Amino acid sequence: MNKPLIYFLCTGNSCRSQMADAWLKQLGGDRFEVLSAGLEAHGLNPRAVKVMSEVGIDITSHTSDVIDPEILNRSTYVITLCGHADEHCPMISNKNVIKWHWGFDDPAKATGTEEEVMAQFRNVRDDIQARIEKFLEEGK
Repeated sequence: MNKPLIYFLCTGNSCRSQMADAWLKQLGGDRFEVLSAGLEAHGLNPRAVKVMSEVGIDITSHTSDVIDPEILNRSTYVITLCGHADEHCPMISNKNVIKWHWGFDDPAKATGTEEEVMAQFRNVRDDIQARIEKFLEEGK
């Protein structure tokens, strides 16, 4: 039996979608096939790598990828993590794909001292973890 495919989408596939991808792989074990992509590929954000490493998750091997229409249409769930990706997500032709929007602030747009910016990355990381845990418990 095929595992459900979860496709996390964001604008640049550099922070939020990378964190969601990593959290679901970490917490969901082998229950899902997990991929992430963006409307554009902005590269992996070093601060996202750092905050995930703080909780013992290594995302250094992740790549920043552009949305693949084939993967999009074979997904079980397409989950957008930012309003821009939600509004500009390519058309999903497969009517069986379930599309959800889980909005999170963009930590890459945080301002202030390095400590304040990192605090925003940690907050988003922890919010995404909580949302993934809810999905795993409730299936929605």
